[in-house]
Amino acid sequence: AQAFAVECSSFRLAYTKKFRTKASVWLNLAPDHLDWHSSFDSYKSAKAQIWAHLDSDDVAVVPKHDTVICEIAKQSGARVISFGSESGDYHLSNGFLVAPSGQIMNVSEMRRSLPHDITNALAAAAITIEAGLATKRDVATALAEFVNAPHRIELVATSRGVSWYNDSKATSPHASNVALRSFNSIVLIAGGKNKGLDLDEMACQPNRMRAVIAIGAAQKEIQSAFSKVCEVRTADSMREAVSAADALAKPGDVVLLSPGCTSYDWYANYGQRGEDFTREVNALVKNFDVAEGAR
Repeated sequence: AQAFAVECSSFRLAYTKKFRTKASVWLNLAPDHLDWHSSFDSYKSAKAQIWAHLDSDDVAVVPKHDTVICEIAKQSGARVISFGSESGDYHLSNGFLVAPSGQIMNVSEMRRSLPHDITNALAAAAITIEAGLATKRDVATALAEFVNAPHRIELVATSRGVSWYNDSKATSPHASNVALRSFNSIVLIAGGKNKGLDLDEMACQPNRMRAVIAIGAAQKEIQSAFSKVCEVRTADSMREAVSAADALAKPGDVVLLSPGCTSYDWYANYGQRGEDFTREVNALVKNFDVAEGAR
């Protein structure tokens, strides 16, 4: 079968009149783009348009734990299929991704299996299998070969016991928290241009935080959010931020660029921001290697 895979933004969905999908998934719901939408309710209503014109022949795939999304799906009249790491029609059990018809694969066969990788894999399995586009074997093969796109918790380098990750795509607190839950001892580089969101939500993993480097236009908001959580320093360029993070990180730590904000104060887009971070990290690591070689 042939199909289009379409990512539907809230901006586009807000203006849709007749949009209908054979199968669609709503991955999560958290405040975002409130600098464009008038309120969280407006944002939620825009996203709900993805299921506004479905019927009983269509499939709505939902995160089992989100009661709001589940209720909207129920009201759509479509066939509702759930996913979740702990429960759902598609779920994780004893290290295996499981569909209603049985095991799909062991997560150890995936190239990366952080918590959000697993839930994303379950969502992808649900929508493709339930739409009749793939078998469990097809899904297992695809997931085993799948390589994540750049700027999404992307490992840049590991040097002197410290791992450096580029998560520049995280432009909201919700997105950053996904990354923060993936590691245990973190030096976080965060900030940029806020989208009208509550950046205090980024400080919800206090036991995982070693330190924070606050950057960009939201520098003061980041400082305020983490002031009672851990040491916070500021930087006025990505080079300064990387240098400051290096000074604070210890072996076993992760230095994580996960800004929780857009890039539009310093950069044209999140990709440019991530590339700058990667460039500065690689330069730092190269200097380490040169210094070690000179000994």
